[in-house]
Amino acid sequence: MASPQKLLALVSTSNRENLPWFATQLYEFGYEIVASGGTAACLRSNYIPVVDVSQITRHREMLAGRVKTLHPAIHSGILARNCPEDLQEMVEFGYQFFDVVVCNLYPFEEIAKRGIKIDDAIEQIDIGGVTLLRAAAKNYQRVTAVCDPNDYQRICSEIEASQENRTTLGLRKELALKALNTTAAYDFAISNYLRYEFKAGTSQMDLRYGMNSHQKEAQIFTFSDVLPVATLNGKPSFINMLDALNSWQLVQELRNISSLPAAASFKHVSPAGAAVAVPLSSAEVLSSMVKGFELTAQATAYARARSADRLSSFGDWIALSDICDIATAKLICADISDGVIAPEYHPDALAMLKKKKSGKFIILTMNSSYRPSIKEYRTVFGLHLQQERNNSVINREALSDILTRAKDLPSSAILDLLVATIAVKYAQSNSVCYACNGQIIGLGAGQQSRIHCVRLAGEKAKLWWLRQHPYLATAQFKNYVQRSEMNNIIDVYVRGTLDIDIPKTDWESYWEKEPQELSMDERQKWLSKLGQLSMSSDAFFPFRDSINFASTIGVQYIATPMGSTRDDDIISACNDKNIVLTRLPERLFHH
Repeated sequence: MASPQKLLALVSTSNRENLPWFATQLYEFGYEIVASGGTAACLRSNYIPVVDVSQITRHREMLAGRVKTLHPAIHSGILARNCPEDLQEMVEFGYQFFDVVVCNLYPFEEIAKRGIKIDDAIEQIDIGGVTLLRAAAKNYQRVTAVCDPNDYQRICSEIEASQENRTTLGLRKELALKALNTTAAYDFAISNYLRYEFKAGTSQMDLRYGMNSHQKEAQIFTFSDVLPVATLNGKPSFINMLDALNSWQLVQELRNISSLPAAASFKHVSPAGAAVAVPLSSAEVLSSMVKGFELTAQATAYARARSADRLSSFGDWIALSDICDIATAKLICADISDGVIAPEYHPDALAMLKKKKSGKFIILTMNSSYRPSIKEYRTVFGLHLQQERNNSVINREALSDILTRAKDLPSSAILDLLVATIAVKYAQSNSVCYACNGQIIGLGAGQQSRIHCVRLAGEKAKLWWLRQHPYLATAQFKNYVQRSEMNNIIDVYVRGTLDIDIPKTDWESYWEKEPQELSMDERQKWLSKLGQLSMSSDAFFPFRDSINFASTIGVQYIATPMGSTRDDDIISACNDKNIVLTRLPERLFHH
């Protein structure tokens, strides 16, 4: 047997591009080439001397080639360290050190894509190759792990420049990481394939499509045994799942901090509305369009969430913190929406919802005990991003750092600030949210400018209040006018854009009893009664213009992270307007 100090290269490849050239170079550098099966045949056909693996292991290949390199003689030769103890054992058993391991894997992902039978796919799972690469990478201090033909030239250049005919430690570290990245991606491809085959519907769920209908092969999966989310009806898309998972987190946080049932209405991964079950006033019952409906606690939370911005909620995703009861299901069935997520459903409520959208309404259930990993990942443009989940705790203590002269923060304002702050935590940044009576009344999300967020949210808050004008309380639509049409008509009415958006002849045809004309003076008079609002921002206000605008809407309480060079000016603006300003402990960006 050769001495442990002899240079040895173990070669076992599926992709043999440029392999004869590389093996020839290694041979000329003084390496003895050890190979098996098809790799050995390839090298011999190119007149390169090769030692068969079986000569090293003293054992023939077994199980139709499934077992070739899985032997102590091979893996001891790779894993042995340059220390007396390892050297003694190697000499004792007569094993040889391997200095270079050249291995690439069966192209499982390419083969599995062709829709081959499971038994054929299983045979393409590389066992020995993955083990060789992991062993070589683990012992990078001594062994060069080679998994990419693109590295052959660079390796040869380093060996040629070395007096010992070896690679540098820096290159071995780099190649070790590449080898482990390769095996990780390989394992993912295999587990992904087998997840479809073995665990479809339990740890993996096909989605209707991705972000857009042309983005096929969309799925949701977990590395755990079972997905915490299950489909009871319909087939969600990628965006449906984003809305469902974000809205679920929001309502769970609202439930935890308020001890009240909560609901959210989501559109394009931002809340159009969110609320807890604070009882509705008679005016809010009318503006929420729930007169005549039974209002349980969960139904009340849903009615509030949906009434925040009824136009934006058209075709929304719904999240419920508690069981979807019959009363809530009746409200959901009255509106246009894509789907709902809840911890459970009353059997009659479930049967009712399954009929919605001609049976295509998406119904998801979520395991309330599910707790995600602290790490979360995202892939963008083929690159992987990792961060800790945003585990920022939004509770009463988070509102305790009051910076203004005005200090009085009543319990109603605390609840509203918590609702608004949790909403911006799950809204696309930049975001600002107004809240009143335990619900969102205006949210500006996804704006590049903070003041634009404030204005957008403020205009929505105005419309929320104008929809409660007494003139609408005495008006009556004709029976044929659908709820979705009512929303648009009321929006035109309160905006004062009748002549622009709806011809007068059409306008009159909608009403059994037409509302009195809402003049500009009357509109301003009613808006002047809007007050005691709360506002939260996901990051600091850079200028006092946001405070000035918010005060004109009736904002009395503000929660925001600080950190601007103009923080003192922001506090001064709040003092000038007699607004209570509390500093949030953390920024709450969400993308």
